[in-house]
Amino acid sequence: MQRILVLLFFCLPLAAAAQQAVIKSNDSHIHYVGRVAVKEDAAELTWTGTAVKINFNGTGVKAILKDEKGENTFNVIVDNKVVTVIHPDSSRQSYTLVSGLPAGKHSLELFKRTEWAMGKTWFYGFSLEGNTSILAAPAIKKRKIEFYGNSITCGYAVEDTTGKDRGTAPYENGYISYAAITARHFDAEYYAIVKSGIGVLVSWFPLIMPEMYDRLDPDDANSKWDFSRYTPDLVVINLFQNDAWLVMKPEHEQFKARFGEKAPGAAQIIVAYRNLVRSIRTKYPKAAIICALGSMDAAKKDAPWYGYIQQAVAGLKDKRIYTHSFGFKGTGGHPSAAEQVAMSKDLIRFIDQKIKW
Repeated sequence: MQRILVLLFFCLPLAAAAQQAVIKSNDSHIHYVGRVAVKEDAAELTWTGTAVKINFNGTGVKAILKDEKGENTFNVIVDNKVVTVIHPDSSRQSYTLVSGLPAGKHSLELFKRTEWAMGKTWFYGFSLEGNTSILAAPAIKKRKIEFYGNSITCGYAVEDTTGKDRGTAPYENGYISYAAITARHFDAEYYAIVKSGIGVLVSWFPLIMPEMYDRLDPDDANSKWDFSRYTPDLVVINLFQNDAWLVMKPEHEQFKARFGEKAPGAAQIIVAYRNLVRSIRTKYPKAAIICALGSMDAAKKDAPWYGYIQQAVAGLKDKRIYTHSFGFKGTGGHPSAAEQVAMSKDLIRFIDQKIKW
């Protein structure tokens, strides 16, 4: 009997250690980036660029995940380097993010590359390898940026080198969009309220940015984001590419739904854009706002869309709201990886010239 008690005594610490090896999704050691709904048993990752970050001391970490459609992809970033890409299944499973690291302190980030058209991913928690232990949550970065955009900002088709301009999950990568690159350059927190095909007045589907910009769950009109949870220093809006196409398609169902039989005139377009910017300004009274356009064909020199943006912003009479055109990249389809880098360099220069952090 005494021997059994001794064995139990030594087993208790081991059992406790095993229990501590699982870090649940609502643990305070986890830092979430982006509009993430942290619910009782899981965190819902929906938007492009939403991320889960931890610091740990040890050699390896796994994540417990389930994907809605089995289409999303995630970058695994260890010590600020992308080490692998994972593609969660539609069943709940454990995925090895990193293993066999040199013992010591490390950082880990799980970054959602794909947009909400691919569905949600549920993150249930981390499990830690061997003697690995969790450290204090990563600090919130001093600078904060938020982007509102369409497929360009999503990184749509950025990894399709065939010229087919495919935007399905294997070819979309928001991590190498101009927006994410710019945020990393400035070491800023990064939020992206983006959806391929979205417009200000009309989209390729029944939702426009003025209806989506304030959502936590973008697919639920009743799910509202608490803007007090994140206050950016800088907001970048890059829209109108889809409007530019759809206002010329009276046969499209969304044209009919939004405009009936007559395309909107310049005044209506300007007012709609101004109202969106005004709505965002009311949420962030002190932020600098850049109203950008490009780098696809809506930004051609002979196109009216950048002029609409300039007129809309001029009517707001707000010295902290700027306009900027990336110009037309001069090639078909969506921006390639190299073109996204060029956009980031352009935007970084503009921010350096205009914005005081």
